Amino acid sequence: MRVDNSILPQLKSQLIVSCQAPKDSPIFAKEIIGAIAQACVKRGAGGLRLDTPEHVEYSRNKLPDIPIIGLWKREYPGYQVYITPCWEDAKAIAQAGADIIAIDATLRKRPEPVAQLVEQIHRLGKLVMADIDSLESAIAAVEAGADLVGTTLYGYTDQTCKFSPPGYELLAQSIANVSVGVICEGGIATPEMAKKALDMGAYCVVVGNAITGIDLKMETFSSIISPQMN
Repeated sequence: MRVDNSILPQLKSQLIVSCQAPKDSPIFAKEIIGAIAQACVKRGAGGLRLDTPEHVEYSRNKLPDIPIIGLWKREYPGYQVYITPCWEDAKAIAQAGADIIAIDATLRKRPEPVAQLVEQIHRLGKLVMADIDSLESAIAAVEAGADLVGTTLYGYTDQTCKFSPPGYELLAQSIANVSVGVICEGGIATPEMAKKALDMGAYCVVVGNAITGIDLKMETFSSIISPQMN
């Protein structure tokens, strides 16, 4: 199915900020995530990546013109795939106002086939970002109809857990072998690293924890400092 992709040029060479938090964090509230999202856009973010229908809907209402990549982290018994695994999850994110739906497109066992999920999302008139961990999964995702691929899951699957993101090599391989834009996501910790990805040909760059990861940053500081204080 042909889907309007006119929003894609708005993302080209831009910094996309992932505004997320653990569910047990006080900042998980939609108003706080929404405020963080607004602050990022005000300071130059070209788009947002948001988790849960509530967060997508709230930020869409506050930022009607900013591109939003939406997802819903959901756990299904017997499956490791958790980024928008099923049609019902994707539909909820689409209805909340996301422009692009991010899905786990790794080659792991999953509750619903990637090609089926992509087709259903396209029927809603939404684009699909395939979160991949390998060149094989990138190629398979594009063959299934994905509009973008992202190196999001490199280093986070059993196949790639011995590697540390960012996956610059995977980025380069994917750019050379797929016909859609490749987003660099995962492990981008500095502006220089983001620029390197863009210089390599990334369509755009997603940064999360380095900008919005308050909980993870605190845990890192605490794990190093607290033992010295005891």
